[in-house]
Amino acid sequence: MKKFYYLMVALVATASFLFTSCSSNDDDPNPQPSTKNYASCEGCHTDYAHLQEVYSPDTTVTGGGCSGEAPHYEPYDRVYMGGSGYEEYKQSGHYEIGCTGCHNGVDNTDDKTVAHSGDFIRHPSMAAEQKCAECHQAIVEGFETNLHHGTGQKRKVTMRSGLAGPEEFDQLPAHQIEGYNANCATCHASCGECHVVRPLSGGGGLAAGHAFTKTPDMVTVCVTCHVSRGGHAYLGVGAGTQPDVHLTSANFHCIDCHNSDEIHGDGQPVEQRYAYSKLPKCTDCHTGIAGSNTYHTMHMDDFNCQVCHSQDYNNCGSCHVHGDGARIPAYLDYKIALNPLPDLKPDVTYATVRRAPGAPDNWDVYGVDYSNFNVLPTYNYTSAHNILRWTTRTQTSDKACFSNCHIRNEGGTLINKDLYLFMDDMEEWEMEANAGIVVDNALPESWFEEKK
Repeated sequence: MKKFYYLMVALVATASFLFTSCSSNDDDPNPQPSTKNYASCEGCHTDYAHLQEVYSPDTTVTGGGCSGEAPHYEPYDRVYMGGSGYEEYKQSGHYEIGCTGCHNGVDNTDDKTVAHSGDFIRHPSMAAEQKCAECHQAIVEGFETNLHHGTGQKRKVTMRSGLAGPEEFDQLPAHQIEGYNANCATCHASCGECHVVRPLSGGGGLAAGHAFTKTPDMVTVCVTCHVSRGGHAYLGVGAGTQPDVHLTSANFHCIDCHNSDEIHGDGQPVEQRYAYSKLPKCTDCHTGIAGSNTYHTMHMDDFNCQVCHSQDYNNCGSCHVHGDGARIPAYLDYKIALNPLPDLKPDVTYATVRRAPGAPDNWDVYGVDYSNFNVLPTYNYTSAHNILRWTTRTQTSDKACFSNCHIRNEGGTLINKDLYLFMDDMEEWEMEANAGIVVDNALPESWFEEKK
């Protein structure tokens, strides 16, 4: 995964005909010094040569994470305002607010230390209640419980630490919270990381000369953060996989299914994403399909759609936070298990699951143990974004309709067993955590009997 971001860039370049971006990286290819006096915020940040003279080198690595190393942008490139994006910004209402209106600090000085002094804030949307709510009150109020705040991650960390859920996150040991903020939280966004700057995992810094992009670009914003799973699957990056049919046939972008109401949140707290009331469902568009073919007639109430229509998808495991990364490196796989979310998905008996990086020693480097690790499985319910109508399970040709998914014993070899999650797929340390979702003793006995 270390080189994965660069693979994504190459893929996007060769497949750009599939989508029309809503915005683009609008840095000047050949930035020139401005003629302005740089004794002001705007004067400094539009003078490229001056930024090169006064910039402070990075003291920490920016970006990185599950998708590998982020592309590097020099500190002065990340704060340079130029190009058509800057011209667009000057015509906007945000420009009228003024630099210190959002960032605080001191304007009309050529002293960088003074300009960034006092209550200066680098990313104003991190203080959205003070900086954004006056104009965007409903969005800010809803965003408090938004899933981009990491509610699901916090739920797992707190529950495995012996607490009730994300509402008790602040009760975790200080070192663990420090570790979470330094590692896990870097993948979760504020307003600016979607609408003004590149996400940290994409290198950070101004994306388009400080222009505010109302509709984030699918590739440079959404996929940059959701690269190792959603984007990886949707664009068909994995060896032997194809782009999702919703991309190739309908040219759907993320927001065609995940609209702004969902992304911004509704203010109602949820413990994890599948509990969120505004999530899209396949049946929102695909209506009246329960009896449209034999497969649907037999199994519409048994499986999530991905059991039949998903390709292999990314998995990883056993992540040592702030250590060596995932000790079970990312790999393509596909597994059906007993539904891990029976309360949220009561009509689904079996579901596709994805291995996640939870491990008992995740927080060892911070001196904290998971006291209740086995409270949650390490394989999560997944609705992989790699849908095809015809997959290795639905393409039966002249064979029986179940030939590619039911297990059968042929001369002592169990055909199709690899599609299902069994206890013998587990590492020893994750057996107890997944005991409730493995299919051992849950499938028909006749599947395992050798036919005479």
